[in-house]
Amino acid sequence: MNISKILIIEDDEQINDLIRDTLKKENYDITQCFNGRDALCKSYNDFQLIILDIMLPYVDGIDVLREIRKKSTLPIIILSAKTEECDRITGLTLGADDYMIKPFSPKELTARVKSQLRRYIKYNQNTSSYSCLQHEKLELDTLAHKVFKANRELNLTPKEFELLKLFLENPKQVFTKAQIFSRVWGDDYLKDDNTVMVTIKRLRDKIEDMPKQPKYILTVWGIGYKLGD
Repeated sequence: MNISKILIIEDDEQINDLIRDTLKKENYDITQCFNGRDALCKSYNDFQLIILDIMLPYVDGIDVLREIRKKSTLPIIILSAKTEECDRITGLTLGADDYMIKPFSPKELTARVKSQLRRYIKYNQNTSSYSCLQHEKLELDTLAHKVFKANRELNLTPKEFELLKLFLENPKQVFTKAQIFSRVWGDDYLKDDNTVMVTIKRLRDKIEDMPKQPKYILTVWGIGYKLGD
């Protein structure tokens, strides 16, 4: 059985140690980092998940997030004392997969870590089989977990992949935000949660020719979203 490796980037030693001790109970392999400068020196291919604070010494967490996303699609959970909606939206827009606010429940953090790892491991399973969903220039391989547009591979995060897969598998269905959240995130939808909207924006930025005039993922005003005809 492979042990998942998790990188904690948090400058508060007590919080960092609390996260470490919490996750070690689940037999995860933990690496601790206490500032943004050291975090940028890590090889992200060594890990399956990152827990990231925003307010870090030397290099702030937002810049660390940007740099990680240039190199890797591994899941990132932001754990921050910043509670403003704009901070959450910024983190999600830049590629974070989840955003938790301090103080946090260790049990909830463990549950979210497990959820992210399940999806990431499934996303990265190697297989020689092939199953294809196609729509215009888009081609999605459901088993190899790859997406191509006009034969060019796109770099999607696991949730972006699952979101696109949901639309391609149900080309005629209009999905509400609550339905999308339940199907892609596997959790109850929070009324004021912007996660769906932000992830759709990220997906559009990657698959659309003109993201502000989308033709693949359409907004159905007052209802939700659907695949373009």
